[in-house]
Amino acid sequence: MTQPDNKPIHRPIPLLDLQAQYDSIATELESAALELMRSGQFIMGDAVAQFESDIAGYLGVEHAIGCASGSDALLLALMALDIGPGDAVITSPFTFFATGGAIARLGATPVFMDIRPADFNLDPAGVRRFLEGSDSRYQALGVRPEQVKAIIPVHLYGQMANMEEFLAISKEFSIPLVEDAAQAIGAKQVFSDGRVVGAGVEGGFGCFSFFPSKNLGAFGDGGLITVRDPELAEKVRVLRLHGSKPKYYHRMVGINSRLDALQAAILGVKLKHLDAWSAARQEKAGVYNRLFTEAGLVSEAPACWIGGCSGDCAWDGQGVVLPYETVALNGGAHIYHQYTIRVKNRDSLAQDLTDAGIGNSVYYPLCLHQQECFSDLGYAGLEELCPHAVCASNQALSLPIYPELSEDDQRRVVETIGKLLA
Repeated sequence: MTQPDNKPIHRPIPLLDLQAQYDSIATELESAALELMRSGQFIMGDAVAQFESDIAGYLGVEHAIGCASGSDALLLALMALDIGPGDAVITSPFTFFATGGAIARLGATPVFMDIRPADFNLDPAGVRRFLEGSDSRYQALGVRPEQVKAIIPVHLYGQMANMEEFLAISKEFSIPLVEDAAQAIGAKQVFSDGRVVGAGVEGGFGCFSFFPSKNLGAFGDGGLITVRDPELAEKVRVLRLHGSKPKYYHRMVGINSRLDALQAAILGVKLKHLDAWSAARQEKAGVYNRLFTEAGLVSEAPACWIGGCSGDCAWDGQGVVLPYETVALNGGAHIYHQYTIRVKNRDSLAQDLTDAGIGNSVYYPLCLHQQECFSDLGYAGLEELCPHAVCASNQALSLPIYPELSEDDQRRVVETIGKLLA
């Protein structure tokens, strides 16, 4: 097909194609939904219990507790830890708003610390310096290390943060971890002692999202909390039901956050395909890496990744910086919820790709410590606190990646980027 000026007309390439996924398992999904509707058990019930059991086995955890959303999973975990006014929680500024929002909703203070530029995840070295009292930069925020009652590492884009380091920090300072694994179900990491851990397993809590765009996505909102401690697990179960046990008797003030039974039935079907989908995403990432390399579009990482970073990156690279698989260096697994490159003049390229019919997205254009609602925390004028995060927010661009994406479409994405950069 061509236009009058002989330019070919290309069909759009979406950032994510949920219709293609649905078509591949439509019979299974429709059967599960119909069975649930005929059961009459729409709140909690067998479907939720079965899914919680199945996903606990998949993740290798003792307790997996469904809730209404990934945002609620974070909130419930912090509630179970009795986080409140006067407390502080350390997390990344380069993440979806829910991570910082859950902290603020409980009256606690979010402490946003910088990321490791290679993998976009919270830097454990910076967290350690703050807890030891040796990072004078954060004195300007008026938060003392002893106020920190939890740490939320975020496993961004499908790659786990350095959990071996965070677990060591957690044990040394007796501060629980709440893993934000919303984008990383199925991701894995290998510790120096040979242990293989999965996202959401090793910390005090693991928090997952089943938003439709996630690798394991529902037909609406849904979330999950994983925990090893049986007392904390029971506390979360009660908190998600208004703090009630037995019904109408309230030992604590909770919230209404139940995983919908229909969503549980849908997720139960999709869970059986998750490993195959993750492997397909990894394959697509490898194809992108090859195509960018063959096209001569790969740029070296900015020197400021090793040295200092002002947040106003002077990087002169003319190509793209590919995703860096830190977990794969010793046998871990990045499951590519997003395939995210770095590029100079990102916003211009993103608009040009959109005009060319190629889906893309910026996750995230403004760091949490720069958000208006957090302006009272004291970060204004202190850009040096999180320079790598600020730099990432100006350069990161996510490209189409999903199991059904064809290599021809990937080639078109890369060729289009090459033409636009030229």
